[in-house]
Amino acid sequence: MSIGETLGQARRDSGLTVKQVSERTRIRETVIRRIEQDDYSLCGGNFYARGHIRSIARMLDVDPDPLIREYDESHGGAPGALAIATAFEPEQPLKFRERRTPNWSAAMAVTLVLVMVYGVFQVFNGEDGRTPAPVAENSATPAITAAPATAGPGNGDAHALGEGPEARPPAGADEVVVAMKATQQCWVNVRDAAGKVLFSAMIPKGQQREWRADKRLRVLIGNAAGVVLTVNGKELGVPGEDGQVLRLTFVPGSSDPV
Repeated sequence: MSIGETLGQARRDSGLTVKQVSERTRIRETVIRRIEQDDYSLCGGNFYARGHIRSIARMLDVDPDPLIREYDESHGGAPGALAIATAFEPEQPLKFRERRTPNWSAAMAVTLVLVMVYGVFQVFNGEDGRTPAPVAENSATPAITAAPATAGPGNGDAHALGEGPEARPPAGADEVVVAMKATQQCWVNVRDAAGKVLFSAMIPKGQQREWRADKRLRVLIGNAAGVVLTVNGKELGVPGEDGQVLRLTFVPGSSDPV
C-alpha cells in the first residue's frame, strides 16, 4: 500500500475521523485528506510533508520511518547532510559598512580658516568690529533753521515757509530748489535726475527741508495736504488733499511741475 493508503487504513482501524486526527495533530483536515490520497501539494514542501507524515503516523501508532523512506524515494530522496561551515554561511555575502571616525583634523582646519576670514573682515571693517554709523542721505543739505518772519514787502515766500530770505540763497540758472515745511507729519522721498535718493524719511510736523540739484528733482509726498511747498523761490502752498500721495517733478527756471 502507498503512504496515504497506509495512514488512511490505520485511522479507520483506530475508529478515528479525519477531524479527530486533525485536532490531535494540529494538521488541517484538508491536508490530512490529501495525504491519504497521496497528494502532498498542500503540505508546503518536502520538509513539511515529512513532518505531517511523521505526526500522523505516530498518533496512529504506525512506525513512521518506512513511510518517510518511501516518501523520499518517491520525491527525490532525503536532503543531504550539510557541512557546518556551509550551514552557517549566508546565501549572499554580507556587506558591512565601515564605521568611520570623525576627521577631527579636517574639522579643526576648517574652523581655523573661518576664524582667519573673520579676522580679515574685522580688520577691513574697523578694529572695534563696529559698522560705521550711516550718514543721512540729505546731510549735504541740512535742514533750514526757522527764523521769525514779519509780514512786509518782498517776503511773502519767507512768511509762508517761516524763514528769513537770507537763510535760502536764490536758485541758479541751471539749478532747481525745492523747499518744504511740514504742517503735519509727512513721509517724503526726493531723488535727483540720475535717480539718486537725496532724502527718504518722515518729516515731523513743524520741520523744514530744502533740496538742490541740477536738471531736475523728483518729489514723492505721502500726504499732499501735510506740507507747504516752495519751488525755485515761488510759494506753491499746499500741493494736494489730505491723505493724497503725490508725485511731482521740477526743473530749473520754473515752479510748475513737469
